[in-house]
Amino acid sequence: MTVPDLLGEALAGVAARPSRLALTTLGTVLGIAALVATLGLGQTAAGQINDQFDRIAAVRVVIESGETDGPDGEVALTQLPWDAPERLGRLAGVEAAGTFASVDVAGAPVRGVPYGTIEQTVPVAGASPGLFDALGARLAGGRFFDGGHEQRADPVVVLGRYAAERLGISRVDSQPSIFIGDRSFTVIGILDAVDYRSEVQDSVIIPMGTARALYGLEAPEAVEIRTALGAAQLIGEQAPIAVDPNEPDLLDVTAPPPPGSLRDTVSADVNGLFLALGGLSLLVGGLGIANVTLLSVLERISEIGLRRAVGAGGLHVAGQFLVESGIVGFLGGLIGSTIGVLATVGVSVVRDWTPLLDIRLALAAPLLGGLIGLVAGTYPAWRASAVEPITALRTA
Repeated sequence: MTVPDLLGEALAGVAARPSRLALTTLGTVLGIAALVATLGLGQTAAGQINDQFDRIAAVRVVIESGETDGPDGEVALTQLPWDAPERLGRLAGVEAAGTFASVDVAGAPVRGVPYGTIEQTVPVAGASPGLFDALGARLAGGRFFDGGHEQRADPVVVLGRYAAERLGISRVDSQPSIFIGDRSFTVIGILDAVDYRSEVQDSVIIPMGTARALYGLEAPEAVEIRTALGAAQLIGEQAPIAVDPNEPDLLDVTAPPPPGSLRDTVSADVNGLFLALGGLSLLVGGLGIANVTLLSVLERISEIGLRRAVGAGGLHVAGQFLVESGIVGFLGGLIGSTIGVLATVGVSVVRDWTPLLDIRLALAAPLLGGLIGLVAGTYPAWRASAVEPITALRTA
């Protein structure tokens, strides 16, 4: 039997049962579609994660007080300078910088009214004007305090979103006040959202100059820095020297890892997960082809016996069933690849993502389906080739 004859017989055998062909192909269609779609969505999701990292996390550097030996041998914290934001502002690549510190108000209650029994445990924080820009803060109403408020030690506050809710303040156009102990502070702004340091949303934020004058704040606890995209690693090296040229190694610096390494890690993890899911789907599809092909062998015993009786060898019979299962797998891979690509593009459009898909995967998917069909049809083909002609004819 020549190769064209073998292909013709296999195509005739596949086309003779269209309903069975559709059901058999369905398993491979689902498997290949799942593989292409999951890998495509995995690559797309990894790309979106990397974009988010580049947009937010890759531009943040934090400097905090480090530990040092005190004069009496005890461990003490280094002190950050008050003018750290000004020093950092001279570095190329720094777009915003500001200091932050928790303020000890000596247990003074925080209230939204001057007198009453309702007292809230709301933390108080000190901030320099540049902190809001460094944190990517957005306002729900009002304004941020500025350098003038800080220099004059004005009694003004900006409330975090949740702190404002607890104190019963929702707008600033009537110039509301809050009270820390017996001191009155004018609320000039309410935060809506921040990109970093979410604890400020629960805090009453006062200018650093006010915290120094009224509560004896000794030094900032941390400096938040927002850098230009791609400059975070360099700023992470230069910032400690700019803040403390004498002992930069005593400062704790938090800078993002190189974007390339994180991108590779995220992509590998996401793609690995989706590849495992796609492989499981392919296994199910391959088992479906094997089961249906084996059932076809059992139903076509008489046909096999007749072919053997007229001179067809076992190898010819096995080849026909192998080619049939390979054709089924190829058709399933072709249809599944198309569905997987459309699914990736469709989800990306709905989510407003940029679809990312390796075109080589889409082109190789039909061949992969054909290979799965061949592998799945190996055992049924062997069963068919082992059928003895006389036994097959008696069974028929």
